[in-house]
Amino acid sequence: MIKIVARTVVKEGMEEAYKEGARELVERSAAEEGNITYTLNQDINNPRAFAMIEIWKDQDAIDKHNASEHFRTLVPKLGVMAEEKSIALYQEVEY
Repeated sequence: MIKIVARTVVKEGMEEAYKEGARELVERSAAEEGNITYTLNQDINNPRAFAMIEIWKDQDAIDKHNASEHFRTLVPKLGVMAEEKSIALYQEVEY
């Protein structure tokens, strides 16, 4: 499994628009084959900061997601609201 944390700090006053704009991306991405979970999370201490926390079966599922029409259409629309963005991919450490 691969976990993605896609963090965005939105421009001041864009919090509600970002949440509403992300709704379709979350719903459609969560329904994709290979997705285990896909959620939008808002920082408790900074309401302008959001994180999409995603868990995917494998890299192939991520590649298909990144090529999907909804991803290619919606992510740029959300991006114009961003002041700061970062993406990190993780694999769980197994003991």
